[in-house]
Order: sequence, then C-alpha cells, then structure tokens
Amino acid sequence: METVLDRLLSAPPLTGESLRPPRLLAAMRHGALNGGKRLRPVLVLETARLFGRTDPGMLQAACAVELVHCYSLVHDDLPAMDDDDLRRGQPTVHKAYDEAAAILAGDALLTMAFDVICEETVHPDPAVRLRLCRELSRAAGIGGMAGGQMLDLDSEHRDRSERDIRQLQSMKTGALLRHACRAGAILADASQADIDRLTRFGELTGLAFQLADDLLDVEASPETVGKATGKDAEAGKATLVGLWGTGKTRQELGRLLQEAETLLAPYGPKADTLTALAGYIVNRTN
Repeated sequence: METVLDRLLSAPPLTGESLRPPRLLAAMRHGALNGGKRLRPVLVLETARLFGRTDPGMLQAACAVELVHCYSLVHDDLPAMDDDDLRRGQPTVHKAYDEAAAILAGDALLTMAFDVICEETVHPDPAVRLRLCRELSRAAGIGGMAGGQMLDLDSEHRDRSERDIRQLQSMKTGALLRHACRAGAILADASQADIDRLTRFGELTGLAFQLADDLLDVEASPETVGKATGKDAEAGKATLVGLWGTGKTRQELGRLLQEAETLLAPYGPKADTLTALAGYIVNRTN
C-alpha cells in the first residue's frame, strides 16, 4: 500500500499534467504518507480477497479510497473545522505548511482519487469502474462524509437525539468504511447477496469505529492516540458516548462485533482476516 501511494504521489507529471508544484506535492505526501492504519484500503483488499480477487488492480482501487480518507483528515484538521495541531503523532498539514497549502493538498488528494479509480487495472469493465466512481463520490460527498461533517459542526453545543447522532456518524465516518467493504465485493464480481452482506458488515464497522474513537477521546492520552484528546467534550460535540456513558458504549461495541462475526461466519476461514479487523476496530487503543 505504501509503495503504491508513494508512486501515485511522485514528482513526474502524468499525461495531461503540466507540472506538480513541489510544495503542494510535499504537503500532499505529508498528509498521505505519515503513517496511519490504512484500515479502509485493507477492507477493500480483504473483501475482494474473500471472493478470489488479489491482483495489483485491487491495490489501485484501495489507494483511491485511502486518498479520499487522507483528504478528509487534512481538511478536518483545519482551524475552521476541528482545529487540530497533531495527526498520527506529527504536525498536521496546516501546521507543517500553512492553511492554504493544506486546503489545496486536500483538494488535490480528493481529485487524484477519481483519477486512480478510473485506471483500467481496477476492473476491465468500464461500467464497473463508473459504478465505483459514482459510489465513491456519494460516500464522500454531500450525502456522505462531507454532509456528515457539516451535521457534526452544526451539532456543537446543541442537544441531539440518539437518532440524530447515529445519522451524522453514519455519514461522517460510516459512509467511507461502508463503501470500502462494498467496493471490494463489487470489484471481485460478487453476487448481489454477497455485496449486501458485506455492505452490512461495512455499516457495522463504521459505527464500531466511531464508538471506539469516541471512547478513546474520553479515556486515552494524546501520546497513545497521536492527537489531542478530550476535544469532543470541549467543543460540545454530540457523541453516543456522551449520551450513553462508557459502560453502555462498550456493551454496544460488543454487540456490533458479535453481529459482524455472525455475518462473516458463512465464509469460514477465508474471512479470518476480516473478522480479526472487526475485533481490532472494537478493541483498538489508538
């Protein structure tokens, strides 16, 4: 994954490009190649592997999802959004460079993702690639991640119901994780029943990831998670942990993991890595 991302974010311009400004490229690389779990691309790869597809084209597709995720982090860290100085234990892009460079780096990472997903190696059928473009844009856009971020900002210092919080979290965090699981199944030409099953797995993964993230913000130290903690309460963010408390949140995480394991059980040992990833998401410490 790192090798492919490094190649995609290299200096030589591609056909149709004039040149890649060094400072912008450096800011993009800082936002994309500074560590991270690579959870979303791994979900793409492992979901595809479940249905027998393991060729290098899947790495290309997985990197497209990761580029969208990296763009979102660069923009989320900006002063106008979550105003974070640290990401993965390093200065955020707007701190390492400046706000203008961070905005442009995020724009360019997002745009690059759709270039990457259109490569023929991703899938020989252009209709499948078009489907992936559309689904990725909807997961990332107004009805998905970007819309969820807007709902999150609008929820600061306001009372929100459990339904409201679930909605914004399913968009802000869940939409791209859901897409990652769907994308792998679609690119491996899985049946619609299997795509639906992995879509549900992606939904469970998205909710579990956000719940675990909110727990870490309450309980973990900045040194452990590599970024500031306690910021949700300080900003008056609407979270299920804030609504439920930590005990009920842990109970819900256990329930989500059990449902995820049940969904994957019909695939037997082939799903061991996906099952382990679900457990990691629920129990992670950073």
